[in-house]
Amino acid sequence: MNFPNANPMTDITIVTCKKYLHNKGGDLYVNNIFLEYQLLKDALEALGLKVKRTYWNDPEYDWSQTKVAVIRTVWDYFENFHAFNRWMVSTAAVTNLVNPLPLQQWNSHKFYLNDLAEKGVRIVPTAFVQKGSATSLREISEEKGWKNMVIKPAVSAAAFHTYKISVEDIEAKEDLFQQLLAARDMLLQPFISTITTKGEASLMVFNGQFTHAILKKAKQGDFRVQDDYGGTVHDYTPSQKEIQFAEFANAQCPVPPAYGRVDVVWDEAGNPMLSEMEFLDPEIWLRNAPESAKSLAEAIAQYVS
Repeated sequence: MNFPNANPMTDITIVTCKKYLHNKGGDLYVNNIFLEYQLLKDALEALGLKVKRTYWNDPEYDWSQTKVAVIRTVWDYFENFHAFNRWMVSTAAVTNLVNPLPLQQWNSHKFYLNDLAEKGVRIVPTAFVQKGSATSLREISEEKGWKNMVIKPAVSAAAFHTYKISVEDIEAKEDLFQQLLAARDMLLQPFISTITTKGEASLMVFNGQFTHAILKKAKQGDFRVQDDYGGTVHDYTPSQKEIQFAEFANAQCPVPPAYGRVDVVWDEAGNPMLSEMEFLDPEIWLRNAPESAKSLAEAIAQYVS
């Protein structure tokens, strides 16, 4: 007699965080998460794939019973990165992680920008300062010739502990910088003035190919383009030069990404520079280009085995 498998394999598990497991309604932010999940789920199911969804640290979920775990809205990972990294490692040992584990670990620490610069990607000028280094904001400002700077942790998201520091504020902000540096690796960059005039473009690249883009703008008086701080999202049609820039940067990763986002800002002459790339849990604005869900599903489906 044949007995049915008590735990049939799932093709795709979409991974979120516990906070966003359920849609309680009324919150546009959460509504967008579920809208984009539905777009992706529909596209995956159209390929004949079985889809489930849970949160990354769900103690009851058997990751060995899914063929692919797709990291999506795990937007709490940087608050407990060591636990999240352990989860990624253990999950990658029993299933296919998308994006792949080596890429996730590389991308989770913003020193990856230095690797890209060495491969010819034009990044925003950056000082990479290791945890506990004996340096100061004044020393870096004078060495680099940067009067207005932005500081941010190497492991962060959504502008977490990101601060703009003017030359007049350097002494007053030194204690803050030293407190951050005592606990984490840090990045310092010159403030790029075009971010307050033109904004920052996000170009989505799925399976190596550009699919769609949006433009983020900061609210008046701020420099952070994230919607958490009042930033707004606008339609954007990138130039061919910008598309080529994004696809080239994407191609320099140590492991080919299934999907991700390339963020671009501009120098005073209008030339694109890479501000960052997101492959871990990127906001990808499927809702702005619903047809791109098909490309994303096809990229993910290649990992089903």
